[in-house]
Amino acid sequence: MRTETETPAPTSPDAAERTARRAVTVFPVLVLLAGALGLLTPGTFADWKTSVPYLLGIVMFCMGLTMTPVDFKGVAQRPWAVLLGLVAHYVIMPGLGWLIAHALNLPPQLAAGVILVGCAPSGTASNVVTYLARGDVALSVSVATVSTMLAPLVTPPLTLLLAGEYLPVDAGAMVGDILKTVLLPVIAGLVVRLVAGRWLARVLGTLPWLSAATIAVIVAVVVAGSAAAIKSAALLVFVAVVLHNGLGLALGYGAGKLGRLGKPASRAMAFEVGMQNSGLAASLATAHFSPLAALPSAVFSVWHNVSGALVAAWMSYRSRKDEERTA
Repeated sequence: MRTETETPAPTSPDAAERTARRAVTVFPVLVLLAGALGLLTPGTFADWKTSVPYLLGIVMFCMGLTMTPVDFKGVAQRPWAVLLGLVAHYVIMPGLGWLIAHALNLPPQLAAGVILVGCAPSGTASNVVTYLARGDVALSVSVATVSTMLAPLVTPPLTLLLAGEYLPVDAGAMVGDILKTVLLPVIAGLVVRLVAGRWLARVLGTLPWLSAATIAVIVAVVVAGSAAAIKSAALLVFVAVVLHNGLGLALGYGAGKLGRLGKPASRAMAFEVGMQNSGLAASLATAHFSPLAALPSAVFSVWHNVSGALVAAWMSYRSRKDEERTA
């Protein structure tokens, strides 16, 4: 189970759920406050644009620190389910981004930003939301891990294919950026965990909050960079993000049902498809397009955590009711 990262297992299921709910509740609030700060005092973050890739590298390094060989063992044990999750993720969300951009007739910068969000790997909070929904956490972790590892190979060509009609896309440079800011930090974190796991046990509980704070700074920088345009574009971006995320959750769940994976796995599929690594999307949009193109990523970062928590609560309620009926 991870928020931005994985925490050590609490001593009881109730404690685990309290920890998970606290993380899912605090994270969007923290990001929302950071966005407000960026909007109200854009000058504070005027010189921070070049730091965004490094900030994302911190988040991904923390993610790597939480990985263990068990995550990869789960892929080998359930290749069909993981493959279905990957295909659903990298087909549904990019396709929805392109369709929504056309349906809403978004300006080129915003259209490219929405599509880029759709082409990003699974969201870093999907595992903990799957846990709250009483879903298949092992499947969630496996899909999130592999989708992140495949991002350098998948995200740039998909972005070029779908967003190239709006803005020039340098897929080669994007591959390099994802390798530097995602894959290498994740691998470095994994190596450190394997070598020094015993000493890391004491600090693993702080990693989710370090990651959350770092993502919040990224959002503040992104919002500050497009503060002048937000008043005119905010509503349109919000509508695009809500549609993108909502349809992704629904279609992800549907893909699990069509694949006959069962209800817990279908819940995991919903969040692995509908929740995106918006921090990566924001970093790439800022580096390759513009701060305005990164705005959908900033809004998505807040909204998908809010919607994920609400959908997880509803799924958990339905699961308990089903258990009561069959008891």
